Amino acid sequence: MMKFILFMIFMIPLCFMGNFWMIQFLFFIMSFMFLLNFSFNFIIMNISYLFGWDLLSFSLILLSMWICSLMILASEKIIKNNNYYEIFMIVLIFLLMSLVLTFSSLNLFVFYLFFEISLIPTLILIIGWGYQPERIEAGVYLLFYTLLVSLPMMISIFNFYESNYSLDFYFLDEKVNSIFMYLCMNFVFFVKLPMFFVHLWLPKAHVEAPIAGSMILAGIMLKLGGYGLMRVMMMFMEIGMKINFIFITISLVGGFFVSLICIRQSDMKSLIAYSSVAHMGLVLSGIMTMNIWGMCGALVMMLAHGLCSSGLFCLANISYERIHSRSLYLNKGLMNLMPSMSLWWFLFSCCNMAAPPSMNLMGEIMLINSLVSFSWMSMIFLSLMSFFSAVYSLFLYSYSQHGKLYSGVFSFYSGVNREYLLLILHLYPLNLLVLKGEYISMWI
Repeated sequence: MMKFILFMIFMIPLCFMGNFWMIQFLFFIMSFMFLLNFSFNFIIMNISYLFGWDLLSFSLILLSMWICSLMILASEKIIKNNNYYEIFMIVLIFLLMSLVLTFSSLNLFVFYLFFEISLIPTLILIIGWGYQPERIEAGVYLLFYTLLVSLPMMISIFNFYESNYSLDFYFLDEKVNSIFMYLCMNFVFFVKLPMFFVHLWLPKAHVEAPIAGSMILAGIMLKLGGYGLMRVMMMFMEIGMKINFIFITISLVGGFFVSLICIRQSDMKSLIAYSSVAHMGLVLSGIMTMNIWGMCGALVMMLAHGLCSSGLFCLANISYERIHSRSLYLNKGLMNLMPSMSLWWFLFSCCNMAAPPSMNLMGEIMLINSLVSFSWMSMIFLSLMSFFSAVYSLFLYSYSQHGKLYSGVFSFYSGVNREYLLLILHLYPLNLLVLKGEYISMWI
Protein backbone atom coordinates (compact mmCIF):
# COMPACT_ATOMS: atom_id res chain seq x y z
CA MET A 1 0.00 0.00 0.00
CA MET A 2 2.72 2.42 1.06
CA LYS A 3 4.70 1.96 -2.15
CA PHE A 4 1.80 3.39 -4.18
CA ILE A 5 1.45 6.38 -1.83
CA LEU A 6 5.23 7.01 -2.02
CA PHE A 7 5.07 6.64 -5.81
CA MET A 8 2.43 9.42 -5.91
CA ILE A 9 4.42 11.66 -3.53
CA PHE A 10 7.51 11.32 -5.75
CA MET A 11 5.41 12.43 -8.73
CA ILE A 12 4.79 15.87 -7.15
CA PRO A 13 8.26 17.34 -8.08
CA LEU A 14 7.64 16.27 -11.71
CA CYS A 15 4.68 18.67 -11.81
CA PHE A 16 7.07 21.65 -11.50
CA MET A 17 9.40 20.31 -14.20
CA GLY A 18 6.69 20.77 -16.83
CA ASN A 19 7.00 17.19 -18.02
CA PHE A 20 3.28 16.62 -18.43
CA TRP A 21 3.48 13.46 -20.59
CA MET A 22 5.86 11.79 -18.12
CA ILE A 23 3.31 12.25 -15.30
CA GLN A 24 0.58 10.81 -17.48
CA PHE A 25 2.75 7.83 -18.41
CA LEU A 26 3.55 7.21 -14.71
CA PHE A 27 -0.17 7.30 -13.83
CA PHE A 28 -0.87 4.56 -16.38
CA ILE A 29 2.16 2.56 -15.20
CA MET A 30 0.87 2.81 -11.62
CA SER A 31 -2.57 1.54 -12.71
CA PHE A 32 -1.03 -1.55 -14.34
CA MET A 33 1.32 -2.12 -11.37
CA PHE A 34 -1.69 -2.06 -9.08
CA LEU A 35 -3.65 -4.41 -11.35
CA LEU A 36 -0.85 -6.99 -11.24
CA ASN A 37 -0.48 -6.61 -7.46
CA PHE A 38 -3.67 -8.46 -6.57
CA SER A 39 -4.17 -12.15 -5.97
CA PHE A 40 -7.76 -13.37 -6.20
CA ASN A 41 -7.04 -16.21 -3.74
CA PHE A 42 -7.19 -14.00 -0.62
CA ILE A 43 -10.14 -12.43 1.15
CA ILE A 44 -8.12 -9.45 2.49
CA MET A 45 -4.55 -8.88 1.34
CA ASN A 46 -1.67 -6.40 1.86
CA ILE A 47 -3.05 -5.89 5.34
CA SER A 48 -1.44 -3.47 7.81
CA TYR A 49 -2.66 -1.81 11.00
CA LEU A 50 -5.16 0.53 9.31
CA PHE A 51 -5.13 -0.43 5.63
CA GLY A 52 -5.86 -3.47 3.48
CA TRP A 53 -7.68 -4.56 0.32
CA ASP A 54 -10.38 -7.00 -0.49
CA LEU A 55 -11.93 -7.37 -3.95
CA LEU A 56 -14.45 -4.55 -3.33
CA SER A 57 -11.81 -1.99 -2.36
CA PHE A 58 -9.32 -3.32 -4.95
CA SER A 59 -11.73 -2.84 -7.87
CA LEU A 60 -12.67 0.69 -6.75
CA ILE A 61 -9.01 1.73 -6.22
CA LEU A 62 -8.20 0.39 -9.68
CA LEU A 63 -11.13 2.39 -11.09
CA SER A 64 -9.83 5.51 -9.26
CA MET A 65 -6.34 5.12 -10.72
CA TRP A 66 -7.69 4.47 -14.22
CA ILE A 67 -10.10 7.44 -14.20
CA CYS A 68 -7.38 9.76 -12.80
CA SER A 69 -5.03 8.66 -15.62
CA LEU A 70 -7.74 9.42 -18.17
CA MET A 71 -8.48 12.77 -16.50
CA ILE A 72 -4.98 13.98 -17.39
CA LEU A 73 -5.48 12.74 -20.95
CA ALA A 74 -8.79 14.65 -21.20
CA SER A 75 -7.47 17.92 -19.72
CA GLU A 76 -5.08 18.93 -22.50
CA LYS A 77 -6.80 22.32 -22.82
CA ILE A 78 -5.65 23.28 -19.29
CA ILE A 79 -2.07 22.28 -20.13
CA LYS A 80 -2.12 23.95 -23.57
CA ASN A 81 -3.42 27.25 -22.17
CA ASN A 82 -0.90 27.03 -19.28
CA ASN A 83 -3.85 27.47 -16.92
CA TYR A 84 -1.93 26.79 -13.64
CA TYR A 85 -1.50 23.19 -14.76
CA GLU A 86 1.26 22.50 -12.16
CA ILE A 87 -1.26 23.17 -9.36
CA PHE A 88 -3.88 21.19 -11.32
CA MET A 89 -1.57 18.15 -11.38
CA ILE A 90 -0.76 18.42 -7.66
CA VAL A 91 -4.49 18.67 -6.80
CA LEU A 92 -5.09 15.58 -8.94
CA ILE A 93 -2.32 13.60 -7.20
CA PHE A 94 -3.69 14.54 -3.75
CA LEU A 95 -7.19 13.59 -4.88
CA LEU A 96 -6.01 10.16 -5.99
CA MET A 97 -4.07 9.67 -2.73
CA SER A 98 -7.15 10.51 -0.65
CA LEU A 99 -9.32 8.12 -2.72
CA VAL A 100 -6.82 5.25 -2.48
CA LEU A 101 -6.58 5.73 1.30
CA THR A 102 -10.39 5.95 1.60
CA PHE A 103 -10.97 2.67 -0.22
CA SER A 104 -8.06 0.96 1.61
CA SER A 105 -9.24 1.85 5.13
CA LEU A 106 -10.02 -1.00 7.50
CA ASN A 107 -11.15 1.35 10.28
CA LEU A 108 -14.42 3.28 10.23
CA PHE A 109 -12.96 6.54 11.56
CA VAL A 110 -9.97 6.44 9.17
CA PHE A 111 -12.46 5.84 6.34
CA TYR A 112 -14.54 8.82 7.50
CA LEU A 113 -11.41 11.02 7.72
CA PHE A 114 -10.23 10.34 4.15
CA PHE A 115 -13.83 10.35 2.89
CA GLU A 116 -14.08 14.00 3.98
CA ILE A 117 -10.52 14.90 2.84
CA SER A 118 -11.35 13.77 -0.73
CA LEU A 119 -13.96 16.55 -0.85
CA ILE A 120 -11.31 19.31 -0.70
CA PRO A 121 -9.40 18.54 -3.97
CA THR A 122 -12.75 18.08 -5.77
CA LEU A 123 -13.90 21.47 -4.52
CA ILE A 124 -10.61 23.07 -5.69
CA LEU A 125 -11.07 21.47 -9.14
CA ILE A 126 -14.61 22.86 -9.54
CA ILE A 127 -13.90 26.36 -8.19
CA GLY A 128 -10.43 26.67 -9.74
CA TRP A 129 -11.01 25.37 -13.27
CA GLY A 130 -14.80 25.56 -13.72
CA TYR A 131 -16.32 27.36 -16.71
CA GLN A 132 -18.96 29.81 -15.42
CA PRO A 133 -19.13 32.20 -12.42
CA GLU A 134 -21.85 29.89 -11.00
CA ARG A 135 -19.08 27.40 -10.12
CA ILE A 136 -18.79 29.09 -6.68
CA GLU A 137 -22.45 28.28 -6.00
CA ALA A 138 -21.95 24.71 -7.27
CA GLY A 139 -18.93 24.30 -4.97
CA VAL A 140 -20.90 25.58 -1.97
CA TYR A 141 -23.75 23.17 -2.81
CA LEU A 142 -21.30 20.27 -2.94
CA LEU A 143 -19.56 21.26 0.28
CA PHE A 144 -22.59 21.99 2.43
CA TYR A 145 -24.74 19.07 1.29
CA THR A 146 -21.90 16.74 2.35
CA LEU A 147 -20.81 18.57 5.51
CA LEU A 148 -24.34 19.02 6.85
CA VAL A 149 -24.86 15.26 7.10
CA SER A 150 -21.27 14.26 7.90
CA LEU A 151 -21.27 15.76 11.41
CA PRO A 152 -24.07 13.40 12.63
CA MET A 153 -22.05 10.51 11.17
CA MET A 154 -18.95 11.52 13.15
CA ILE A 155 -20.98 11.71 16.39
CA SER A 156 -22.56 8.30 15.68
CA ILE A 157 -19.06 6.83 15.05
CA PHE A 158 -17.92 8.08 18.48
CA ASN A 159 -21.11 6.70 20.04
CA PHE A 160 -20.52 3.33 18.40
CA TYR A 161 -16.91 3.28 19.66
CA GLU A 162 -18.12 3.96 23.22
CA SER A 163 -20.31 0.84 23.16
CA ASN A 164 -18.17 -1.43 20.96
CA TYR A 165 -14.56 -0.40 21.87
CA SER A 166 -13.43 -0.84 18.26
CA LEU A 167 -14.10 0.75 14.87
CA ASP A 168 -12.41 -1.90 12.71
CA PHE A 169 -14.64 -3.17 9.91
CA TYR A 170 -13.91 -6.70 11.08
CA PHE A 171 -15.77 -6.03 14.36
CA LEU A 172 -18.73 -4.11 12.91
CA ASP A 173 -21.13 -7.02 13.38
CA GLU A 174 -22.90 -5.58 16.42
CA LYS A 175 -26.57 -5.31 15.60
CA VAL A 176 -27.55 -1.67 16.12
CA ASN A 177 -31.29 -1.37 16.59
CA SER A 178 -31.74 2.42 16.64
CA ILE A 179 -33.39 4.29 13.75
CA PHE A 180 -31.64 7.49 14.85
CA MET A 181 -28.21 5.79 14.68
CA TYR A 182 -29.12 4.26 11.30
CA LEU A 183 -30.03 7.65 9.80
CA CYS A 184 -27.02 9.48 11.31
CA MET A 185 -24.58 6.88 9.99
CA ASN A 186 -26.07 6.36 6.52
CA PHE A 187 -27.42 9.73 5.45
CA VAL A 188 -23.98 10.98 4.41
CA PHE A 189 -23.80 8.05 1.99
CA PHE A 190 -27.32 8.77 0.68
CA VAL A 191 -26.23 12.33 -0.13
CA LYS A 192 -22.99 11.15 -1.73
CA LEU A 193 -24.65 8.53 -3.95
CA PRO A 194 -26.93 10.67 -4.39
CA MET A 195 -30.39 9.49 -3.39
CA PHE A 196 -33.42 11.22 -4.90
CA PHE A 197 -34.47 14.27 -2.78
CA VAL A 198 -30.83 14.98 -1.83
CA HIS A 199 -29.46 14.92 -5.39
CA LEU A 200 -29.68 18.61 -6.33
CA TRP A 201 -25.97 19.31 -5.75
CA LEU A 202 -24.93 16.77 -8.41
CA PRO A 203 -26.27 18.32 -11.67
CA LYS A 204 -25.06 21.75 -10.55
CA ALA A 205 -21.56 20.48 -9.70
CA HIS A 206 -21.33 18.52 -12.97
CA VAL A 207 -22.42 21.40 -15.19
CA GLU A 208 -19.98 23.89 -13.64
CA ALA A 209 -17.00 21.51 -13.25
CA PRO A 210 -14.20 21.20 -15.82
CA ILE A 211 -13.95 17.89 -17.69
CA ALA A 212 -11.57 16.48 -15.03
CA GLY A 213 -14.04 17.45 -12.26
CA SER A 214 -16.97 15.84 -14.08
CA MET A 215 -15.01 12.65 -14.69
CA ILE A 216 -13.92 12.27 -11.06
CA LEU A 217 -17.40 13.13 -9.75
CA ALA A 218 -19.17 10.65 -12.03
CA GLY A 219 -16.43 8.03 -11.99
CA ILE A 220 -15.39 7.88 -8.32
CA MET A 221 -17.00 10.35 -5.91
CA LEU A 222 -20.49 8.86 -6.28
CA LYS A 223 -19.02 5.40 -5.61
CA LEU A 224 -17.81 6.51 -2.16
CA GLY A 225 -21.46 6.49 -1.04
CA GLY A 226 -22.11 2.98 -2.34
CA TYR A 227 -18.84 1.68 -0.88
CA GLY A 228 -19.62 3.21 2.54
CA LEU A 229 -23.12 1.69 2.60
CA MET A 230 -21.75 -1.75 1.71
CA ARG A 231 -19.27 -1.53 4.58
CA VAL A 232 -21.63 -0.32 7.34
CA MET A 233 -24.87 -2.08 6.33
CA MET A 234 -23.82 -5.19 8.31
CA MET A 235 -24.30 -3.12 11.50
CA PHE A 236 -27.95 -2.48 10.65
CA MET A 237 -29.27 -5.91 9.71
CA GLU A 238 -32.16 -5.87 12.18
CA ILE A 239 -33.32 -2.29 11.69
CA GLY A 240 -32.56 -2.53 7.96
CA MET A 241 -35.07 -5.33 7.46
CA LYS A 242 -37.75 -3.02 8.87
CA ILE A 243 -37.06 0.31 7.16
CA ASN A 244 -34.91 -0.34 4.08
CA PHE A 245 -38.03 -0.66 1.91
CA ILE A 246 -38.62 3.10 2.37
CA PHE A 247 -35.28 3.95 0.73
CA ILE A 248 -35.81 1.32 -1.99
CA THR A 249 -39.17 2.94 -2.80
CA ILE A 250 -37.66 6.47 -2.85
CA SER A 251 -34.82 5.29 -5.12
CA LEU A 252 -37.03 3.47 -7.62
CA VAL A 253 -39.75 6.11 -7.84
CA GLY A 254 -37.10 8.85 -7.84
CA GLY A 255 -35.17 7.05 -10.57
CA PHE A 256 -38.29 7.04 -12.73
CA PHE A 257 -38.91 10.77 -12.15
CA VAL A 258 -35.25 11.60 -12.84
CA SER A 259 -35.48 9.63 -16.11
CA LEU A 260 -38.41 11.87 -17.10
CA ILE A 261 -36.39 14.97 -16.11
CA CYS A 262 -33.54 13.73 -18.40
CA ILE A 263 -35.84 13.85 -21.43
CA ARG A 264 -36.54 17.54 -20.77
CA GLN A 265 -32.88 18.60 -20.56
CA SER A 266 -31.32 20.83 -23.20
CA ASP A 267 -27.81 20.83 -21.63
CA MET A 268 -25.80 17.71 -22.53
CA LYS A 269 -23.83 17.66 -19.29
CA SER A 270 -27.00 18.13 -17.25
CA LEU A 271 -28.67 15.20 -19.03
CA ILE A 272 -25.72 12.89 -18.34
CA ALA A 273 -25.61 14.08 -14.69
CA TYR A 274 -29.32 13.34 -14.15
CA SER A 275 -28.88 9.91 -15.76
CA SER A 276 -26.20 9.27 -13.09
CA VAL A 277 -28.83 9.92 -10.39
CA ALA A 278 -31.13 7.32 -11.98
CA HIS A 279 -28.37 4.69 -12.23
CA MET A 280 -27.10 5.28 -8.69
CA GLY A 281 -30.69 5.05 -7.45
CA LEU A 282 -30.68 1.50 -8.81
CA VAL A 283 -27.36 0.83 -7.00
CA LEU A 284 -28.79 2.14 -3.71
CA SER A 285 -31.88 -0.07 -4.09
CA GLY A 286 -29.67 -3.11 -4.68
CA ILE A 287 -27.56 -2.46 -1.57
CA MET A 288 -30.69 -1.91 0.52
CA THR A 289 -32.08 -5.36 -0.34
CA MET A 290 -29.07 -6.75 1.59
CA ASN A 291 -28.81 -9.94 -0.45
CA ILE A 292 -25.90 -11.32 -2.49
CA TRP A 293 -27.42 -10.39 -5.86
CA GLY A 294 -27.93 -6.81 -4.72
CA MET A 295 -24.39 -6.39 -3.37
CA CYS A 296 -22.68 -7.97 -6.40
CA GLY A 297 -24.97 -6.12 -8.82
CA ALA A 298 -24.28 -2.81 -7.05
CA LEU A 299 -20.51 -3.31 -7.40
CA VAL A 300 -20.80 -4.20 -11.11
CA MET A 301 -23.11 -1.25 -11.75
CA MET A 302 -20.77 1.15 -9.92
CA LEU A 303 -17.78 0.05 -12.01
CA ALA A 304 -19.81 0.16 -15.24
CA HIS A 305 -21.32 3.55 -14.46
CA GLY A 306 -17.90 4.97 -13.54
CA LEU A 307 -16.52 4.15 -17.00
CA CYS A 308 -19.65 4.82 -19.07
CA SER A 309 -20.64 8.13 -17.47
CA SER A 310 -17.05 9.37 -17.54
CA GLY A 311 -16.86 8.51 -21.26
CA LEU A 312 -20.08 10.40 -21.99
CA PHE A 313 -18.73 13.48 -20.19
CA CYS A 314 -15.59 13.24 -22.34
CA LEU A 315 -17.73 13.18 -25.49
CA ALA A 316 -19.75 16.18 -24.28
CA ASN A 317 -16.48 18.02 -23.62
CA ILE A 318 -15.14 17.17 -27.10
CA SER A 319 -18.23 18.86 -28.59
CA TYR A 320 -17.96 21.77 -26.14
CA GLU A 321 -14.33 22.48 -27.13
CA ARG A 322 -15.44 22.93 -30.74
CA ILE A 323 -18.85 24.62 -30.51
CA HIS A 324 -18.28 26.38 -27.13
CA SER A 325 -21.75 25.40 -26.00
CA ARG A 326 -23.27 22.38 -24.26
CA SER A 327 -26.78 23.13 -25.55
CA LEU A 328 -28.46 20.41 -27.59
CA TYR A 329 -30.04 23.15 -29.71
CA LEU A 330 -26.57 24.15 -30.96
CA ASN A 331 -24.89 20.71 -30.87
CA LYS A 332 -26.89 19.30 -33.78
CA GLY A 333 -25.91 17.46 -36.94
CA LEU A 334 -22.51 16.49 -35.55
CA MET A 335 -22.58 13.35 -37.69
CA ASN A 336 -21.84 15.56 -40.72
CA LEU A 337 -18.89 17.27 -38.99
CA MET A 338 -17.37 14.39 -37.00
CA PRO A 339 -18.69 11.11 -38.49
CA SER A 340 -16.11 8.94 -36.67
CA MET A 341 -17.02 10.55 -33.31
CA SER A 342 -20.65 9.66 -34.00
CA LEU A 343 -19.75 5.98 -33.59
CA TRP A 344 -18.42 6.70 -30.08
CA TRP A 345 -21.59 8.59 -29.20
CA PHE A 346 -23.59 5.58 -30.32
CA LEU A 347 -21.45 3.06 -28.40
CA PHE A 348 -21.53 5.01 -25.13
CA SER A 349 -25.27 5.73 -25.48
CA CYS A 350 -25.83 1.97 -25.92
CA CYS A 351 -23.78 1.26 -22.79
CA ASN A 352 -25.75 3.93 -20.90
CA MET A 353 -29.02 2.17 -21.74
CA ALA A 354 -27.53 -1.22 -20.64
CA ALA A 355 -27.22 -2.86 -24.04
CA PRO A 356 -25.07 -5.99 -24.40
CA PRO A 357 -22.16 -6.69 -24.04
CA SER A 358 -21.58 -3.82 -21.60
CA MET A 359 -21.09 -4.26 -17.85
CA ASN A 360 -24.15 -2.05 -17.34
CA LEU A 361 -26.35 -4.90 -18.62
CA MET A 362 -24.71 -7.41 -16.27
CA GLY A 363 -25.17 -5.06 -13.31
CA GLU A 364 -28.75 -4.26 -14.24
CA ILE A 365 -29.70 -7.95 -14.58
CA MET A 366 -28.23 -8.69 -11.13
CA LEU A 367 -29.99 -5.69 -9.56
CA ILE A 368 -33.33 -6.57 -11.17
CA ASN A 369 -32.93 -10.12 -9.84
CA SER A 370 -32.23 -8.72 -6.37
CA LEU A 371 -35.11 -6.23 -6.32
CA VAL A 372 -37.76 -8.55 -7.78
CA SER A 373 -36.86 -11.20 -5.18
CA PHE A 374 -37.23 -8.49 -2.51
CA SER A 375 -40.70 -7.42 -3.75
CA TRP A 376 -42.56 -8.22 -6.98
CA MET A 377 -44.02 -4.68 -6.96
CA SER A 378 -40.58 -3.24 -7.73
CA MET A 379 -41.05 -4.66 -11.26
CA ILE A 380 -43.32 -1.72 -12.15
CA PHE A 381 -40.72 0.99 -11.63
CA LEU A 382 -37.81 -1.20 -12.77
CA SER A 383 -39.48 -1.69 -16.15
CA LEU A 384 -40.23 2.04 -16.42
CA MET A 385 -36.63 2.95 -15.51
CA SER A 386 -35.22 0.45 -18.05
CA PHE A 387 -37.48 1.81 -20.77
CA PHE A 388 -36.80 5.47 -20.07
CA SER A 389 -33.03 4.94 -19.77
CA ALA A 390 -33.20 3.80 -23.42
CA VAL A 391 -35.39 6.82 -24.25
CA TYR A 392 -33.04 9.49 -22.85
CA SER A 393 -29.91 7.76 -24.19
CA LEU A 394 -31.37 7.66 -27.70
CA PHE A 395 -32.63 11.23 -27.24
CA LEU A 396 -29.08 12.38 -26.41
CA TYR A 397 -27.61 10.49 -29.37
CA SER A 398 -30.19 11.43 -32.02
CA TYR A 399 -30.49 15.11 -31.04
CA SER A 400 -26.72 15.67 -31.04
CA GLN A 401 -25.86 13.63 -34.16
CA HIS A 402 -28.81 14.28 -36.46
CA GLY A 403 -30.65 17.43 -37.53
CA LYS A 404 -29.70 20.68 -39.18
CA LEU A 405 -26.25 22.15 -38.50
CA TYR A 406 -25.98 25.25 -36.32
CA SER A 407 -25.24 28.15 -38.71
CA GLY A 408 -22.80 29.80 -36.25
CA VAL A 409 -20.24 26.98 -36.65
CA PHE A 410 -17.70 28.60 -38.98
CA SER A 411 -14.47 26.90 -37.83
CA PHE A 412 -14.29 23.22 -37.00
CA TYR A 413 -11.83 20.34 -36.74
CA SER A 414 -12.35 16.60 -36.47
CA GLY A 415 -11.31 14.29 -33.63
CA VAL A 416 -7.63 13.97 -32.77
CA ASN A 417 -5.69 10.83 -31.75
CA ARG A 418 -5.69 11.79 -28.06
CA GLU A 419 -9.51 11.90 -28.01
CA TYR A 420 -9.90 8.50 -29.70
CA LEU A 421 -7.38 6.99 -27.27
CA LEU A 422 -9.28 8.53 -24.35
CA LEU A 423 -12.59 7.03 -25.53
CA ILE A 424 -11.22 3.57 -26.31
CA LEU A 425 -9.61 3.40 -22.84
CA HIS A 426 -13.09 4.01 -21.38
CA LEU A 427 -14.92 1.55 -23.64
CA TYR A 428 -12.40 -1.32 -23.69
CA PRO A 429 -12.60 -2.25 -19.96
CA LEU A 430 -16.36 -1.51 -19.95
CA ASN A 431 -17.02 -4.27 -22.50
CA LEU A 432 -14.13 -6.57 -21.58
CA LEU A 433 -14.75 -7.00 -17.84
CA VAL A 434 -18.05 -8.80 -18.60
CA LEU A 435 -15.99 -11.86 -19.59
CA LYS A 436 -14.70 -12.22 -16.01
CA GLY A 437 -17.93 -11.55 -14.11
CA GLU A 438 -17.42 -14.53 -11.77
CA TYR A 439 -14.71 -12.65 -9.81
CA ILE A 440 -17.28 -10.13 -8.54
CA SER A 441 -18.94 -12.65 -6.19
CA MET A 442 -15.64 -13.50 -4.47
CA TRP A 443 -15.63 -10.57 -2.01
CA ILE A 444 -19.04 -11.41 -0.51
